[in-house]
Amino acid sequence: MAKSLFEQLGGTYRKESDYLIPCLTVPVAEEQPIGTWGQRHLNYLKQHQKVTYTNFLTSGKLNIYLADINRQAQERFERLIEDMKQAQGITEQLKAENALEWTGRLNNIRTCARETVERELIYT
Repeated sequence: MAKSLFEQLGGTYRKESDYLIPCLTVPVAEEQPIGTWGQRHLNYLKQHQKVTYTNFLTSGKLNIYLADINRQAQERFERLIEDMKQAQGITEQLKAENALEWTGRLNNIRTCARETVERELIYT
């Protein structure tokens, strides 16, 4: 009997009763921690990009991909906050003089930065 394409490519079967079941495994990849940004993107992929999610999952690259997205998003978030603080003149002097105003303005900046990161990296 001629070998199937699966066998020609190195695949093997195991016998269950009268059936041959292909032995399929997902490549083992190094587990990396995934933060908030990566979790948000994972939820987005599961709900709106099912084919992309399945491809990453079956290739064993999902964890690496999400860790990279998480790192990029965190770096972008921090850079946006610093740029906006500088553009709006939010300094440590303002913090010392009027902590309530400083807190309100910084919270506004964080919200804007979070929305920008979500739009640019997480929900695309």
